[in-house]
Amino acid sequence: MSTHLERILANTRVEVAARKAATDLSALETSAAAHTPRGFARALNERAKIAPAVIAELKKASPSKGLIRAEFEPVALGKELEAAGATCLSILTDEVFFQGGLENLRRVSAEVTIPCLRKDFMVDSFQVVEARAAGADCILLIMAALPNDELRILRDAARSYGLDVLCEVHDQQELDRALELDCECVGVNSRNLKTFDVSIERAVELASQLPEGVVRVAESGITSRQDVENLRVAGFDAFLIGETLMRQPSPGAMLRTLIG
Repeated sequence: MSTHLERILANTRVEVAARKAATDLSALETSAAAHTPRGFARALNERAKIAPAVIAELKKASPSKGLIRAEFEPVALGKELEAAGATCLSILTDEVFFQGGLENLRRVSAEVTIPCLRKDFMVDSFQVVEARAAGADCILLIMAALPNDELRILRDAARSYGLDVLCEVHDQQELDRALELDCECVGVNSRNLKTFDVSIERAVELASQLPEGVVRVAESGITSRQDVENLRVAGFDAFLIGETLMRQPSPGAMLRTLIG
């Protein structure tokens, strides 16, 4: 039986191939050149010196939880979270499984000043060009999704377009592989992407293995100020928080509670 991740990746490959075939690459390159990356990793590093750096995620739905936020206006949410103290934003662009889209990224990035992450399942360098053209400043690479040779191609593509990379791991083996890629940010996801089970203890266990010189990001399962404080003590610089914010009537008010 295929896992959540395998189903998502299979669908992503089909969709990317279709978009690639239908896209004028020259026009896409022109759009990409029009966006100047804003320094995703740099922003997190600078904020982490004085306070928790939060990557606030705009997330309407997920395969494991279904609909998370019915009233979903990405631009309004992005501006609210920026005003509440988010250091960066993460914007889901997968349509089928997360009800996101590149248009959400494009619209939000144009209306905020803080850096934006394209949160998606990257399998082709074409998606890197799409990301910058839509206003992304960083892309996500998931260690569980691809072998290192393919991930290295995507990392190199990101660097050629001036984008930072958040390299996501789930266990020690993935972390060992990730360190070979030398990404700007390494995220430990408390959610197992094969089963979608969440255990924040995973992040705490791996924290001490994260090297100096990278932005250390805790992802998923963060629901309280205490979680943020515990993870910060464990060694994390930044915190990617989505569902906890999106389920609140006022995500901005919840973000202020989480970071103090």
